[in-house]
Amino acid sequence: MAPSAEAADSSPRLSTCGATENHLQPVFVLHKAASWKYERRLTGATKTKRRIDLSPSISNNLEKSDSESAEDFDDDHYFNLRMEAFEIVWNKIESTIKDVLRNINTNIFNEIHHWVCESFNTIKSFGTLTSREATQAFPIMNDVSSKKLFTGLVLTKNMEFVDDLLTFEELGNFLKSQGCQVANLSSLDFTAKSGIGGCLRSLLRQFVEASSDAIDMSIIASWYREQGNYDNPVVVILNDIERCSGSILSNFILMLSEWVLKVPVILIMGVATTLDAPKGILPSNVLQCLSPYMFTLGSPAERMDAVVDAVLVKQCSGFIIGHKVALLMRNHFVRQDGTLTSFIRALKIACVQHFSMEPLSFLLRGFSLEEDGQVLHDGLISKMLLKHFFNLPSYERNKTEEQSFERFAVGLSELKRLKNQWGTMLLCLYEAAKGDKIQLLDLLCEALDPTSYNSTTSDSHRKLEKDTGACSLNDCPQYPMLRRGSFICQVVCKVKDLPATQLWKLLKRWEKLTMNINEMREKIKELLSLLKLESGKSSKQDMVDISKRHASRSQLKIGKDSRAVNLKAATLMECMVWDYMQPIECLPFHEIVCFKNVETLQLALIGDPRRRIQADLLEFYNILRCGCCSKSGGTLLPSMHDTSIMYNLSQEHGDHINLHDWYNSFKSTVLCPIYKGKNKSKQSPVQKKRKEINEPKKHTEASIQARFCRAVTELQITGLIRMPTKRRPDYVQRVAFGL
Repeated sequence: MAPSAEAADSSPRLSTCGATENHLQPVFVLHKAASWKYERRLTGATKTKRRIDLSPSISNNLEKSDSESAEDFDDDHYFNLRMEAFEIVWNKIESTIKDVLRNINTNIFNEIHHWVCESFNTIKSFGTLTSREATQAFPIMNDVSSKKLFTGLVLTKNMEFVDDLLTFEELGNFLKSQGCQVANLSSLDFTAKSGIGGCLRSLLRQFVEASSDAIDMSIIASWYREQGNYDNPVVVILNDIERCSGSILSNFILMLSEWVLKVPVILIMGVATTLDAPKGILPSNVLQCLSPYMFTLGSPAERMDAVVDAVLVKQCSGFIIGHKVALLMRNHFVRQDGTLTSFIRALKIACVQHFSMEPLSFLLRGFSLEEDGQVLHDGLISKMLLKHFFNLPSYERNKTEEQSFERFAVGLSELKRLKNQWGTMLLCLYEAAKGDKIQLLDLLCEALDPTSYNSTTSDSHRKLEKDTGACSLNDCPQYPMLRRGSFICQVVCKVKDLPATQLWKLLKRWEKLTMNINEMREKIKELLSLLKLESGKSSKQDMVDISKRHASRSQLKIGKDSRAVNLKAATLMECMVWDYMQPIECLPFHEIVCFKNVETLQLALIGDPRRRIQADLLEFYNILRCGCCSKSGGTLLPSMHDTSIMYNLSQEHGDHINLHDWYNSFKSTVLCPIYKGKNKSKQSPVQKKRKEINEPKKHTEASIQARFCRAVTELQITGLIRMPTKRRPDYVQRVAFGL
């Protein structure tokens, strides 16, 4: 964006630099965003005639609340509290995700380490080299078997490349902790441009840890012998062989197989698609040098379920997402080919937006650190915040008590209890769904749906009475579940057909999960006792020698009794859904912990650069913090930037803009004098003289034309207009129309 002459004269930096005009920056609109606090203060203090609504639904929902309380919640104290809370919450989420992924890979990593040790012992069994053989600068060959290179093929099940990097980095760290010498190589080291030297250079840098002009395997052999590393295996990890150059990888494997006695290298290679992929990359003579062993990592769906379980269901930090946001993130995960990294990035963006938009979000610090009561009593809650708390839409729908500090504390505690209860029951559903290819993320999206919950039916028909204990299973009526074909409905149907042994195991897992929900646990114990009684009857009946006819009748009766237990288990699941799984968006005060603004998240994930550029050109003063232009009320001023003036003038034209008319409008705007209000206070002659000196010089026709051409070029580069054609050389075409 080209600055005008007035702006250039008022800037001492531009006035002292003579080469500024020769170094144009046509994409100045790609700026760094202004601070959130400044934007809200500026937009709240001024109104422009040509205001652009970037998200109509957002502005409609928050117009009243923002206008009334934006200035109140912009206090630096509360802004810093929200930023501190975000750091605490996200650090907790990030550390939890790392621990979950590390635990998932623990078993396979232990298996790989055991195989590495066995392979190393096999290499050592070929014989010990003499001091003369060990110091020779060429490989030693005894027989064909000693030339075999032990290779571990790790199937990543088509995980995204970014996830592979993290997984193999963790594998390298694990093997290092077990005493192995490890070097992690990337597919970028096996390109035709870098050649075999790029691979060796990377090995030398990681093993020898010294830069050397000579690149040779003898250097690594000397390092392995001299540093006393000959009792430890050398592991080379390659994250994805399908991204490597086949010829470079073949030469690398042949070289390692020749030096395997002097440097006992064990190769681990990642395969994204199938374990037969090396056959299509490597020639037959190279495949004969490999002694492969197969390993399989967990699928992206399994990793996703583990992350969702720890972060969103068990809620390690207290932060959770709404139904529409969960659907968006699930679809984003699927579109990104199951990239867990993209899901985590989307979750972080949602967390950032929640803490920047919700004034009371700093209370999540108490949810994360299990000290919500301490946060309330530390003087952080003022009367203004209490007023906002009781004005939340979720509280307005359930307003039953007076507004007080005690009600505030009770409301937060109840929100926390219901959230934990909801998560426990969702895990019970997931335990029943295992084995049917139903992912936890799908169950989460259905459990978060506020339209699937009818509070009136739940309260009036299905509520458990605490004074009489858990309701009898025979008294639980069959109320309609969610729509047919839903995942929760499929889980209920599965439980109805479970064998007795599997049902017993499922109930035992439910009993462990519901340790803190006494009412549900008592109902589960009742089912276990019934199931145990039926199994006792069946075992006793088998021991009695009776007639075939009598045995068939008894077996039929036992089958009916077992079927009745399954139906009661399905009814118990319905009780879980209706009595304990009230969606988060239906709970009072859920706005504090739940992010629901799917429009802003979608805009951040998908992006709309042309829309952003147009908005910045129309409201550039929010970015440049220009006071005079922000008070113009939509009137074009000469002090505005040239590209902003040109884009504003283009709004007055149709599909095509006449260059001559456009230039005349621009010229009249630039030459328009700025009328300043009369100042009643007396000014000294020195001030008047200084004012006359600072007045800009008169513009020449050539300078105006140069500024016009530069602004038109910038609009073309940003994709807002199309330059003239031979057919119509005096017209430019508009490409973008409105927002």
